[in-house]
Amino acid sequence: MSRIGKKPVELPAGVTASVSGQTVEVKGPKGTQTFKATDDVTITVDGNVVTVEPRGKSKRARQQWGMSRTMVANLATGVSEGFKKELELSGVGYRAQMQGKVLKLSLGYSHDVNFEVPEGVTVTSAKPTEITVEGIDAQLVGQVAANIRAWRKPEPYKGKGIKYKGEYIFRKEGKKK
Repeated sequence: MSRIGKKPVELPAGVTASVSGQTVEVKGPKGTQTFKATDDVTITVDGNVVTVEPRGKSKRARQQWGMSRTMVANLATGVSEGFKKELELSGVGYRAQMQGKVLKLSLGYSHDVNFEVPEGVTVTSAKPTEITVEGIDAQLVGQVAANIRAWRKPEPYKGKGIKYKGEYIFRKEGKKK
């Protein structure tokens, strides 16, 4: 039995959900999102509660049960509150700034990195060493943050690079004489 799948998804105030076939559409103050579930689960909406049930006892049905419930919960959270990832730049000369739809990153390379921000995501840089990625799609927000971080991952000796806010960087000791 899926511990996650058994929990019903309660929709926050101002959020509505509708199911047509295997497609769930969730509308809220921040926008509308859809999710197409596999044929292994049944999704029902009763008032402001969405429940997900497996069809059968197959391994795939049980796998999709918890995943589908989490996807519906993420849709509800996204259209009501949204998702946010914060990144920090640490290193001499490392800085970021927004110029229109392009994030300009100075990361110690011989050139600046120009990162095109995709649709559906808002990237802001309040300080030169902080980047905030916001949006209603949890997967897209996480992927954009990971793509930005991939330009200069934190290194273990000095901790220079782009890291998530609150991320612990395992530090190594340098070479001894």
